[in-house]
Amino acid sequence: QVQLVESGGGLVQAGGSLRLSCIASGSIFRVDTMAWYRQPPGKQRELVAQITRGGRTNYLDSVKGRLTVSRDNAKNMVDLQMNSLRPEDTGVYYCNTDVLHFGALTTVNYWGQGTQVTVSS
Repeated sequence: QVQLVESGGGLVQAGGSLRLSCIASGSIFRVDTMAWYRQPPGKQRELVAQITRGGRTNYLDSVKGRLTVSRDNAKNMVDLQMNSLRPEDTGVYYCNTDVLHFGALTTVNYWGQGTQVTVSS
């Protein structure tokens, strides 16, 4: 099994910054793509940013230039630096990873428990 532990959420005023972190632990041979999703109040969960093991990134259009995803492969950790935050960035942010277990041929997808980000206007 794999546990994803997120940290760094909170309340911030519009224009402020937050940094989210997520660490994967457990029976891990390799962590492949890591990503951050969010679920705004009353809306569906959406992909915010993802990063491959090699460092290739992909972002939701509305966060480009404001949010930056990074990872540390040695620590199985992914971060999301969030700058110039807007009220519409409010939501529960979830860490998501594809993990290859020892002896396995395919990866398994895991979700974190979520961390609340609230941006006040």
